[in-house]
Amino acid sequence: MTVLLEMRDITKEFPGVKALDRVNLSVAQGEIHAICGENGAGKSTLMKVLSGVYPVGSYDGEIHYDGALAEFKTLSDSESRGIVIIHQELALVPQLSIAENIFLGNERAKSGVMQWQETFSRTVDLLAKVGLRDAPGTLVDKIGVGKQQLVEIAKALSKHVKLLILDEPTAALQENDSRKLLDLMLELKAQGVTCIIISHKLGEVRYVADTVTVIRDGMTVSRLDAKGLSEDAIVRDMVGRDMSARYPERPRVAGEMVMEVEGWNVWHPDHAERQVIKNISMNVRAGEVVGIAGVMGSGRTELAMSVFGKSWGRNISGTLKVHGTPVDVSKVDRAIDAGLAYVTEDRKSLGLILDETIRFNTTLAHLEGVSSKGVLREAEETEVAERYRTALATRTPSVMQKVGNLSGGNQQKVVLAKWLFTEPEVLILDEPTRGIDVGAKYEIYSIINDLSAQGKAVVMISSEMPELLGMCDRIYVMNEGAFVGELDAREATQERIMSLIVTE
Repeated sequence: MTVLLEMRDITKEFPGVKALDRVNLSVAQGEIHAICGENGAGKSTLMKVLSGVYPVGSYDGEIHYDGALAEFKTLSDSESRGIVIIHQELALVPQLSIAENIFLGNERAKSGVMQWQETFSRTVDLLAKVGLRDAPGTLVDKIGVGKQQLVEIAKALSKHVKLLILDEPTAALQENDSRKLLDLMLELKAQGVTCIIISHKLGEVRYVADTVTVIRDGMTVSRLDAKGLSEDAIVRDMVGRDMSARYPERPRVAGEMVMEVEGWNVWHPDHAERQVIKNISMNVRAGEVVGIAGVMGSGRTELAMSVFGKSWGRNISGTLKVHGTPVDVSKVDRAIDAGLAYVTEDRKSLGLILDETIRFNTTLAHLEGVSSKGVLREAEETEVAERYRTALATRTPSVMQKVGNLSGGNQQKVVLAKWLFTEPEVLILDEPTRGIDVGAKYEIYSIINDLSAQGKAVVMISSEMPELLGMCDRIYVMNEGAFVGELDAREATQERIMSLIVTE
């Protein structure tokens, strides 16, 4: 096979950190090449070197692309050669149409005048290639995340892409949308487009990839043929140890009843006629991990946010008891006082302030714990942040590090630390391992087990059914805003969960 891309001995350093150490990557023309590694291993840094985000001269080593030495100084330089990267955080403007987003920065114009007929005609052709039937004038904020990913790929195709790089493309997608995206990658491969995919979802890697390169601690560990490759082999190279048990064992002993939700109803905040949560009743005991399964749009996050200080929805009704006593959860601060904590599914936008330090974020939800008469006790705040950094094994040189510079797994630990500092009775975890690697997932699972061992009541929402089956004592199954079943995790299977969803 003809080699399209070769990165030789790439080394990239930041102050005090060697992010890449003589990394080598070889990608053949027309293949799908997966790059796997733990959060912080250097995968995204390597792609930023390739695409010119980190320009030539800021790293050591050489890039050879399409038969010639490549020295990209900007992102535009790499795009002009047909290299397009789609980041995990999509670069779309919600208030613009699909057509405007596809040609943003690459406008169809003559003498400064937009050629709208050509723009819309080209958009229709590009959308057909990615299997999207929405009108070119549709606003991006009116379509789902799965379709937005397809718009990003259509945008890449408009730039005559030869090498398409997708960074965690299915992290925010449900199973059906993920499979459509992966099948589209296979179609693009058949059309001669070479793809690099960065993913933590090893089943997806095995489904689409021809070759897998594993990076650990900034170094190339292995290059593997994906045919017949087991997930365990990839994991072993990623984390440097055997992980035959993906979910840590714990004794499953439920204690006294901690939280009871009865007759919970919620209406949409913008559409008064639409009921989103329908007469939900549930409970969770001390030391118990209770899961909520359901497809995207089933109402899982809306339920969690409405329970936590009624931070989503309107006309909310129902009763919530903690230790048998009805509590006021009408505002977030009252929910916190009642012993509830909510770890959002969107840690970067809703869970953390990325430009602030670990210390700042750790105490943010419970400032009264480190202040007197409105004055912050900074030494005590530092001590608290250090205590949780140690307890959760957060990998950082200092609690003064900005959380935006941490890996996904370590960011998630900071979110957990923030809520653990409030000393909750009930911890609601919404997609607690989204976008983090298998090694970091195991660490988060271990933290959850430690919390249950301390008698905390844990509610776990997850789109990954194996995760729910591996971690939970009981699983509520949700569909269209209502619970359609409850299963003991020891008797539950993915098939039983899906059958409840599709038959109700």
